[in-house]
Amino acid sequence: MTFSICVREAYEDDEGADQLRFGVAVTTRLPAVGTLCPFVSENGAVATQSLVNVELGRKGIAYIDDGLAVEDALQSLLNADEGAEQRQLHGVDADGGFTFSGEECHGWYGHTEGENYTVAGNLLTGESVVENVAETYAESGRDAPLAQRLIDALGAGYAEGGDKREELHVQSAAVKVRSTEEEDDPYYNDLRVDATETPIQDLRETYQLADEGFQAAMERYEQAMDEDDLAADEDEE
Repeated sequence: MTFSICVREAYEDDEGADQLRFGVAVTTRLPAVGTLCPFVSENGAVATQSLVNVELGRKGIAYIDDGLAVEDALQSLLNADEGAEQRQLHGVDADGGFTFSGEECHGWYGHTEGENYTVAGNLLTGESVVENVAETYAESGRDAPLAQRLIDALGAGYAEGGDKREELHVQSAAVKVRSTEEEDDPYYNDLRVDATETPIQDLRETYQLADEGFQAAMERYEQAMDEDDLAADEDEE
């Protein structure tokens, strides 16, 4: 019912320290996909889909947070899941990735994996949807924030045909990003569009507005700090 991408990126913060960020983005031809499929923490990203078992995502991230490798965490959950052959489950942690598509998923279904990402989808118009998502992310560079680049990757899959159930007009999309860096995440790192006929367009517009709002709030905060400093200087005089 969906296609999604999970990502790991290494980077240096402003102090030159090594950090990691993880992201997951997903879209489908059903409402509220952001409540069911994407899971992320400062240690990894997981997407659970097809016949969704939300516990695979919740417990998968919890196990990764406890120190289990993503492959061990997700495979152990599938081993205990009687409906595993109807599931798709994939994700990344600090060291690797994991992909699984059960044989009872509905076609087209499948997955792909790169050096620092995993992509999976089912009920798609074809394999090119997953390929376009992966290629668009892999070629995106690092100039834009990860959330924006993940939305662009979803857009590439959607433009290729996406979910094949065109009779289902109510759609949704979501993006989540977390980092090992100790800072407040920007407002655009956890966004959802729960019910719309244009999920990628609406998610992109939501991102743009959230970015504008975040920048405006930061400018106002910095201005207030400057005014407080000025008032303190005047009091000392």
